[in-house]
Amino acid sequence: MNRRIKNVDNLSFEGKRAIMRVDFNVPLDEHLSVTDDTRIQAAVPTIQKVLNDGGSVVLMSHLGRPKTGPEDKFSLRHIVLDLEKALGVPVKFAPDCIGEEARMLSEGLKAGEVLLLENLRFYKEETAGDKDFAEKLAHHGEIYVNDAFGTAHRAHASTAVIAQFFDDKVCGYLMLSELRNADKVLENPKRPFTAIMGGAKISDKILIIEQLLDKVDNLIIGGGMSYTFAKAQGGTIGDSLLEEDKLNFVLELMAKAKAKGVNLVLPVDTIISKAFANDAEQGIANKGEIPDGWMGLDIGPKTRELFAEVIAESKTILWNGPMGVFEMSSFDKGTKAVADAVVAATKLGSFSLIGGGDSAAAVNKFGLGDEVSFVSTGGGALLEYMEGKVLPGVAALEP
Repeated sequence: MNRRIKNVDNLSFEGKRAIMRVDFNVPLDEHLSVTDDTRIQAAVPTIQKVLNDGGSVVLMSHLGRPKTGPEDKFSLRHIVLDLEKALGVPVKFAPDCIGEEARMLSEGLKAGEVLLLENLRFYKEETAGDKDFAEKLAHHGEIYVNDAFGTAHRAHASTAVIAQFFDDKVCGYLMLSELRNADKVLENPKRPFTAIMGGAKISDKILIIEQLLDKVDNLIIGGGMSYTFAKAQGGTIGDSLLEEDKLNFVLELMAKAKAKGVNLVLPVDTIISKAFANDAEQGIANKGEIPDGWMGLDIGPKTRELFAEVIAESKTILWNGPMGVFEMSSFDKGTKAVADAVVAATKLGSFSLIGGGDSAAAVNKFGLGDEVSFVSTGGGALLEYMEGKVLPGVAALEP
């Protein structure tokens, strides 16, 4: 983390109005009700810090991916009640994020009051990083706070460009904890350090895997990407996921791991299915022995034990990506076994960082989110940070 970046504890907000970028991109059901308020809850401590100081807050966020301007299903008005419940104070709502009405509402805020602006992405200028649009947003506050780690890897108007219009720009508690926990894994991990990489595609994880080879003692590979490893080693994988253009890369990766003394741990068996369906005919196959007409959808029982043994001996654990199609109950046992192993190691004093996205969804599905050291809210942002990339939303906070 850049040590020069200030956080909200470095300022008093008394008599000040903060414009705060939060990540309220929460899931809504068909009735447009919030189904998971994790991201709302995550922003509460930073908002309360401003209010407790005697300041007021203007909140801005995106929701979904609206294509052609305003759409009601992407309106942030649908989350106002949930936000009020989380904060315990009334929340005013501006039906636009720029314009006269929104500005009058923000300028009229008194100490202790909160205003939520309408979806930033109703304007294409937001994702384009438009400077004029960013300046209009900047008129809403005297201090800029970014607490949206999940969008810190985007050079958008509200996450990176807006900061240039402020002398006082700080990160919130969520952003601070995300960076500190990532640094704990990257800079000075207790050993053995184990990274668990899952998910469908190797291509999504190439850069992070290459970075990790210089840092980890053990690299566990599971999920859909493991079948490309099995195929590269001369195995048969039936109709399982395969990235044909990554076969050579996988062999190079295995050679690199060996040369660097990294213990590369691959599945030894797999749960196979006749179709991508919860109720299809299922079986178990050894690694590289999946018959034609079958596909691998989860790690098998021997692999669960093997992975759990490696995790049990680890002092630092980074987990990104599920072990199988955990959304289906027939294929969630591998991901659950890894989650249980990570929790058990954490209870014995290991540091565990769950890397956002599907991994975060998985630990929360199993009700284990509070039993690991830290669950990141930013899948893509965390991966890019760990790949060694500069995050525009973080760099913009530098003095």
